[in-house]
Amino acid sequence: MADKIIELKKDIAELEELHKQATRTKVRDILSIETRKLISEVIKVEEQEKTTATIPTSTTTQTTNKCYLVTLNNYAWDQSNKFVKFYVTLQKVHTLPAESVSCTFTDKSLELNVKGLENKDYVLKINKLLHVINPNESTWKVKSDMVIINAAKKDHKEWSHVTEIEKRASDSKKLTSDAEKTDDPSEGLLNIVKNM
Repeated sequence: MADKIIELKKDIAELEELHKQATRTKVRDILSIETRKLISEVIKVEEQEKTTATIPTSTTTQTTNKCYLVTLNNYAWDQSNKFVKFYVTLQKVHTLPAESVSCTFTDKSLELNVKGLENKDYVLKINKLLHVINPNESTWKVKSDMVIINAAKKDHKEWSHVTEIEKRASDSKKLTSDAEKTDDPSEGLLNIVKNM
């Protein structure tokens, strides 16, 4: 590429000499246009050289710092009047830069992303929350070996479960156990149908 730049610069110098010698307006205009084209080409080639010079270093850092994705399923949770709090334990998470930990919220879900923790990327997704949350007022904090997510409640209701699915599973277990308690099997079945 360096040879190409040298050749292009020689062409530009010769065109500029011809431009000085030319007496006809049309010829001078053509030489000016061609000179500008070659100058643009030199700039383009120089930029390509710069980008190709930086590509090998970035690919080597990507291969040495290759992370694999770990899906998190374990967390503890608690609640106050205003927030549902999720506690996610991750050893050494506090050693990461602030931009490596992020959490996104929607009305009925949240997603925690932790990038580059000991060559692993971690993600915790909780979809179909039991009640609606306020994404704008929801926050997260990084503590020693832990991330605390504060999902702001839209209504100050008490949450019996974290997700709709957990609630449904719990309700169906309760219905089944209620049906088993009755002496008459048809009565238990009738109660299940009524509660559906």
